[in-house]
Amino acid sequence: MSAVPDGKKLVRSPSGLRMLPENGAFNSPFSLDEPQWVPDKECPRCMQCDTKFDFITRKHHCRRCGRCFCDKCCSQKVALPRMCFVDPVRQCSECSLISQKEVEFYDKQLKVLTAGGTFLVRVDSSEKSETMVCRLSNNHRYLFLDGESHFEVELSRISTMQVLTEGSTPGGGSIRASGMVLQYKPPGSQNLQELHMDTADDKRIASAWLAAMHKAAKLLYESRDQ
Repeated sequence: MSAVPDGKKLVRSPSGLRMLPENGAFNSPFSLDEPQWVPDKECPRCMQCDTKFDFITRKHHCRRCGRCFCDKCCSQKVALPRMCFVDPVRQCSECSLISQKEVEFYDKQLKVLTAGGTFLVRVDSSEKSETMVCRLSNNHRYLFLDGESHFEVELSRISTMQVLTEGSTPGGGSIRASGMVLQYKPPGSQNLQELHMDTADDKRIASAWLAAMHKAAKLLYESRDQ
């Protein structure tokens, strides 16, 4: 284990090198824990093709699900940013497909979220709206909202997230994200507060931000349920 100056550390696990925050409290809310590997004695055969393991047919553990496979069924090495691996790691065919889609989220959607979008924002039942730029913090833990005022929403305190859409037609019209409703608990409170956000100014950028946030929500809920 070795420390690096930006508050992160290199950790060597059985699966490979991982770059983790020095303080576990600062983990990304999208991150996943490493799985427990199925013990060797409990998997005499490949858990996909049922090939029996022997001196020639070796067993390999998928770094994402922890199950045992033969080399043919677990040959791909794919990036796994949600577990903070430095290099691509061995994964089974099912997990590698999931990880490839997540790599696209990390490469594209996260950049959209951290760049931000402009919205008309109102809190709870207030009729007053404020034009604010909403963006995801660089550590992925907060939504920052900036206008005449400033406030933050911690992703881990969001209870529900609903993306609103408009523009669907039977003749093939496109659907566009037009707003979002969040329910969250402010720091020090157990009472839910509701945040309403509607696209403003450059609606194309704001809609792209909402679409990326919709994908982020799926990863967020998966991380909570693991």
